Amino acid sequence: MKVNPLDLKAQYKTIRDEILKAVQKVCDSQWCVLGENVSGLEAEVAAFTNSPHGIGVASGTDALLLSLMAMGVGPGDSVITTPYTFFSTAGSIARLGAKTIFVDIDPLTYNINPGALSAELDKRVKAGEKVKAIIPVHLYGQCADMGPIMATARKHGARVVEDACQAIGATHKGKQAGSIGDTGCFSFYPSKNIGGLGDGGMVTARTKKTAELVRMLRVHGCKDRYYHKYVGINSRLDEIQAAALRVKLKYIEDWTAAREACAALYEGLFEKAGLTDIVRLPAATPGSRHVYNQYVVSVEKKRDALKDYLAKEGVGSAIYYPVPLHLQECFKELGYRKGSMPVSERAAKETLALPIYPELSAAKQRYVVKSVAAFFSKAG
Repeated sequence: MKVNPLDLKAQYKTIRDEILKAVQKVCDSQWCVLGENVSGLEAEVAAFTNSPHGIGVASGTDALLLSLMAMGVGPGDSVITTPYTFFSTAGSIARLGAKTIFVDIDPLTYNINPGALSAELDKRVKAGEKVKAIIPVHLYGQCADMGPIMATARKHGARVVEDACQAIGATHKGKQAGSIGDTGCFSFYPSKNIGGLGDGGMVTARTKKTAELVRMLRVHGCKDRYYHKYVGINSRLDEIQAAALRVKLKYIEDWTAAREACAALYEGLFEKAGLTDIVRLPAATPGSRHVYNQYVVSVEKKRDALKDYLAKEGVGSAIYYPVPLHLQECFKELGYRKGSMPVSERAAKETLALPIYPELSAAKQRYVVKSVAAFFSKAG
């Protein structure tokens, strides 16, 4: 049996006619940028996330960048985030000339550790450092512990950018991802829980002022054409992407429920196979909704060998992420070394993402777990 980590074609088959009809309508209109589909999607995502404002942009990366730009982040400022995330989180900080400060993660959720964050921010402020913002990442589809994070930020006057690029639909104590911080950032890359036909992103904003700034910054800093109040960038979500995403957004609850069911089945299968002592399963935070953009397990010492074995058995898997950001070559001037972020470094060596998507069959999940069990039976 062959089990891919993700099967976009399976989902597309179920909505093909709707997608093609929506895209054809855009093609016939020849209104390709910032039209009725973008404004419609902005309103729909804002409503879905319980956010006052939504602003469509070209990618999740640009959502992060534009959020920081709207907050005035630049040279002389510092921004705190996690080293265990996709590159764009820290890359957006560096692009603005600000300093990136990394804080280690919680060993169970892999999200930024609120206690470590508070201690680091207190230390930096006492030293006179200007910490402008914090970017907590809702990794793999689960919200960071936003209560203490927001309290720490407000204590020191720091702004909060939620990196919710993997977590649309996730909740934390009844609040939607992207609605808790000053802004929320979403990615519509095809592999996300709601993915477009290419790149795309969205910023959600708590205040009208921030939303208006992001709207201007995404079109070179102007509100009225050719009159530029700011130096912005070109980051417009196009109509074809928005049209396709509006179709998909209607199904998000059903697809999320299917992902949750897959995760529950995995848990039962791993327990039945007696593997939970050697394969640590995802830890869902009590009171929160995990939407399982990835189903990430942890395997001590034998992760790479397991990955290779699964590949030979036809089971696809992936490592998110093999090198934490504080050890990336491009950030070496920040002065971090091996051992600086021990929890993140351990996660980079032990975590493995197994196949998960709404259309994944129970038979394929059983084969995945059977293959994992066979590996450990042979490995001893």
